[in-house]
Amino acid sequence: MFRTIFEPFKIKAVEKIYLSSREERIKYLEGAYYNIFRLKSSQVIIDLLTDSGTSAMSADQWAAMIVGDESYAGASSWYNFLNALRELT
Repeated sequence: MFRTIFEPFKIKAVEKIYLSSREERIKYLEGAYYNIFRLKSSQVIIDLLTDSGTSAMSADQWAAMIVGDESYAGASSWYNFLNALRELT
């Protein structure tokens, strides 16, 4: 059986992060009174509270961001979402 040693995708974006030591992380938590909502994003290596920062986006996701309609009222992205909901339900 053939087994790959790599992921079957290409990573499109890389962002360097600071890898804090255990001692630094303890200090951060103590300084935030053990309230993770008081931590700065730069103090978090992997954000498990949300899904942010745990994977790269696909080429299709990046493309959707570029062509997305960001207007607040009557955005085409709203109608795309609405049509998808109607198809599914």
